[in-house]
Amino acid sequence: MAGAIIEVKYFNTFILKKTSTAGDITDGTPVWNGSFGIPSSVAGSYPVLTNFSNENAWALEESRIRGGFNNTSVDFGAKAYLVEEEPNGARRFNTLIYSGIFNSRTGVNNTNVFSVGEDITKSADPANGSIQKLYAEDTNLNVFQELKVSRALIDKDAIYAAEGGGTVTASNLVIGVIQPYNGKYGIAQNPESFAVYGKRKYFSDANNNVMLRLSTNGIEEISAYGMVDFFRDRLQKINSTGGFGKILGGYDIYSDEYVVSVQPENLKPDTVNFDEKAKGWISRFSYIPDQLLSIRNNFYTILGSGLYQHYSNNVPRAQFYGVQRNSSVTFIFNPNPTNSKTFSTIGYEGSNGWKVLQFSSDKTGRVLNNLDTWVDDLDLGVPNGGILSQGEGEYVLTQAQSTIAADSQSNTFTLNLPLGLQNIINAGDIISGPQQAPGSPPSIPPGTTVVSFDSGSGVVVASQAVNVKANQLVLFNGSVARANYNAVLGTSTPDLPRYYAGFVLKENKYVANLNNNSLANTGEVIFGQSISGIKGFYSTVTMATDTTTDYGGPKTLFSVESNYSMNNGY
Repeated sequence: MAGAIIEVKYFNTFILKKTSTAGDITDGTPVWNGSFGIPSSVAGSYPVLTNFSNENAWALEESRIRGGFNNTSVDFGAKAYLVEEEPNGARRFNTLIYSGIFNSRTGVNNTNVFSVGEDITKSADPANGSIQKLYAEDTNLNVFQELKVSRALIDKDAIYAAEGGGTVTASNLVIGVIQPYNGKYGIAQNPESFAVYGKRKYFSDANNNVMLRLSTNGIEEISAYGMVDFFRDRLQKINSTGGFGKILGGYDIYSDEYVVSVQPENLKPDTVNFDEKAKGWISRFSYIPDQLLSIRNNFYTILGSGLYQHYSNNVPRAQFYGVQRNSSVTFIFNPNPTNSKTFSTIGYEGSNGWKVLQFSSDKTGRVLNNLDTWVDDLDLGVPNGGILSQGEGEYVLTQAQSTIAADSQSNTFTLNLPLGLQNIINAGDIISGPQQAPGSPPSIPPGTTVVSFDSGSGVVVASQAVNVKANQLVLFNGSVARANYNAVLGTSTPDLPRYYAGFVLKENKYVANLNNNSLANTGEVIFGQSISGIKGFYSTVTMATDTTTDYGGPKTLFSVESNYSMNNGY
C-alpha cells in the first residue's frame, strides 16, 4: 500500500477506511453500515473521496457532524436493548408465547409487541412432546401435544389449597395454569386430523393407534366402537413406509358425522365416518380428499385445485370427483349361533337394483382340496357374477326354426331363408335338431351353440361340427337380457313373458334361491351346485347396487333376511 500524509488543522475523531468496488458500486464510493453518507450534490457532503479511481484508494470519514471543531459527534446513543446472555435462537417446542392485545373497536393493535419485561410465555411438560394444535374454547385454551392433551385457563388462574383442592380466580395472566385431561392421549404429529362441532373435538392418536373424541366428559376412544383392528392396522403404518402419511379429519355438518381419511404413504388410503347417533363407524367411502370442510350446512372436499360439494342433487349418487361407483354393504346372518344351519334363500326389502356379490359361510380352517392345494374350508352360495338384481337378471326367451339348405359335416352350415317363428338367432343360442334313430349319433351334438350368424346369407357358425342334411329342420333357442332388448328386439318392452335369473319381486319383497357354488373338498360326495343352500354356523353377505337399474339414482335397503333350516347336529 502506498504511503499517505494527512494534514489536519485541528484534531477531530475520524475513520480511515478503504473504498469499495464490490457489488453494484463501481465508482469507488465507500460504504459504511450500508449507507453512502451525504450525497455529493449536497454542500459539505461526506464521505470525502480521495483518488476514487484507484480501487485501493482510501476515504476519510469524520465522526463529528460536518467535521466542525467540537461539533456534535456521531454516536450510538442510548442503547434500547439488552445484551442477552445467550444470543443464539432456541426452539421451545413445548412453549406458548403471546403478543400485545388487538382491539378493532379502539384501534389498538399490539400484535407485533412481545415485551420481554413481562411474563409472556407458558410452557407445557416437554416430556409430552411438542405442541401440535391449539383450540380456544370459551375461556379455556385446549393444548394438543404429541403425547398429551391439556387445557390452559385464559385470563384466570387456579389457586390450590394444602388439601389439594383448587379454586379458579380472576387474574391478569393471559395464559393460566395448564391442566391435563385424564388419559395418556395426544394428537401425535397429525394436527390435520382435528375437527370440531359444538362441544365435541375429534382427532387421532397415531402413537396409540386410536381415534379420539374430546367433550365435556373428557377423552373417549371412538375407535373402540367396532373399529379397533381397523385403526390399529392403519395408524401404525401411517409413517412406516418411507414417508409421512396424513390423517385428514373434517366434520360433515350436512350429515352430522366426523369424516376421517387415513392416507399412509405408499399404501392404500381409506375414508370412513363416525356417527354419534349410531355410536359407530357407518360408512366407508371411495373418495380420497386433500382437505375436508363444512360451510353453511354444506359439506365440501378439495382434491388438487378442485372444490367439490357433496350431497348435491346435480350429481348422480355414489359419484365422487367425476367417477361413478357402486355402493355396497356387508353384514352377517348369525341366528342361533351355537347351531349349524343351512341357509337356502335370501330376500330384502328396499329398492330394485340390489344384487348379491358374496354369500359365504364361516371358515373352519384351511384344508387340502382335490387339487392338493390349501384353501379355506367354507361354502359359497353365489355363482360367478353373483345373484343379479331383478332388473339386471330379467330376460325373455327367443326361438327360431329353419331348414338346412345343403348337407354339412362341419361346424358351418347354411339355412333356408326367411326364418320361421320370431326370426331371431343370436350368438349363444342352443342348436337342436330332430330325434335320431336309436343307437345312431345325433346330427347335432348336445350343447352345440351359435358362434355367429349372418342374417343376409343364412350362414351359421356353430361351436362344434354337425352332421345335417338338406331340408332338415333345426331349432334355435336363446334368451335376451333386459339390457339388450332394444338392440336385439327393437323395443325396450317386448311382448314376451319375463323370466328372472336373480331376484324376483314377490309381495313387495325381492327374493332369490341360494345355489351352492363350492369346490369339492376331500371326502365330499355331493358338493357345489348338486346341493342347494350353504351350510355353516353363520354367513357373510355382501350386497351392491347394479349398473343397469337407474344407474346413479337413489337406492334404499331396509332389511335383509334368509330362510334357514337347522342341521342334525353336524
